[in-house]
Amino acid sequence: MVSNLAKGVHLHVLPTKKYKTIQISLKFKTPLKKEVATKRTLIASLLEVNSKKYPNQTALRSKLSELYGAGFGTNVSKKGSYHIFSVSMSLVNDKFISMESNLLEEATDFLKEILFYPNAENGSFNNATFNREKEKLADDYDSLLDDKQTYAKLALLRLLFEDEKQQVPSIGMKADLESITSESLFNDYQELLANDEIDIYVLGDVTEEKVAEVFSKFEFQDRLKKETPIFYNEEAAATANHQIESQEITQAKYNLGYTTPVFYLGEHYYSGQVFNGLFGGYPHSKLFMNVREKESLAYYASSSLDTFNGTMVVQTGIDSKEVEKVKEIISQQLIEMQKGNFSQEDLQQTKSMLKNNVIQSEDNPGSVIERTYANHLALGRVINTEEWISNLEQVTKEEVIAIAKQVQLKATFFLTGGTTK
Repeated sequence: MVSNLAKGVHLHVLPTKKYKTIQISLKFKTPLKKEVATKRTLIASLLEVNSKKYPNQTALRSKLSELYGAGFGTNVSKKGSYHIFSVSMSLVNDKFISMESNLLEEATDFLKEILFYPNAENGSFNNATFNREKEKLADDYDSLLDDKQTYAKLALLRLLFEDEKQQVPSIGMKADLESITSESLFNDYQELLANDEIDIYVLGDVTEEKVAEVFSKFEFQDRLKKETPIFYNEEAAATANHQIESQEITQAKYNLGYTTPVFYLGEHYYSGQVFNGLFGGYPHSKLFMNVREKESLAYYASSSLDTFNGTMVVQTGIDSKEVEKVKEIISQQLIEMQKGNFSQEDLQQTKSMLKNNVIQSEDNPGSVIERTYANHLALGRVINTEEWISNLEQVTKEEVIAIAKQVQLKATFFLTGGTTK
């Protein structure tokens, strides 16, 4: 069931007796802007540690303990042209508690406190909390870049995307952190509450009437629907953009970025999933078998798709002096895919692994909500597991070859421990 708590605020109730828990997720969506990601990552940190009613982390965690160990957290992500700010709770179903309780109502009251009454006064977040979380986030950014594969992937994204907004990771950047004040961030948060399109998901053994009743207490106002398309389409390039950087590292990183025709649940989605699995998604894939296993040229080699912006990224960890061989072999594996040099057995194995991944994800309520939300964003309806598997099974070898022929290299980034030429 889907109902509207206000214009642009959608309540999705997903009744099921499969789980002993109830999962709640509120998703706030806004068009992607360069500075948005950093601000909302800091907001996520602030909301997760305290509120006006629970002014420190001890008080907040104590309340969660009273709710029979309920889980609570915030998160940020990107999907195509949008930035997503999420607030989630997981709680045990009352039916499995011996004492009389109304955990769903108590949990939603807690969420209302967190969202509408943060630790703030006089138009500003609490300074002590703000300064501590801002400093912590700065440290997180530093430690993130200490991970050289993360560093290399972010560098690749700057080369791969023409749009500056797409170059920024979902958690933002340290450079945008300095100018944020407790006052400006509080204003940004009020704008988030007032203007973001919101989707609320409740999954578990619940009734639609009860969920609608508890969420009717939330003070959401009408907001305008954003007309920005969900998908971002990066144009292919006639020639690839290459960059080399040298640092004091023991394991070099050679990453490649490609444009593809593969978009979430679109015409080429299922054949694209099979292509990626065969090319670099699984241990039996061409990249893993040829770059890592047969030639022993890489510590790891894998590919992944982002089907909300139609790109594929290959990541490898290699010995710097082997980069030319690695380049050649990766290029050759794509050619092999374009020629159809993979067996029916490989095709079926890839389909089986993709199918198992989807089936296993059904055991995780959070994953079910994420997939349902992505379905709503892309299609406005939900593709159930059976339909997804049926569509996957129909993918032919010829369709996979056709995808391979449309995959085009756009950027490479080589982080080497040697000297650059």
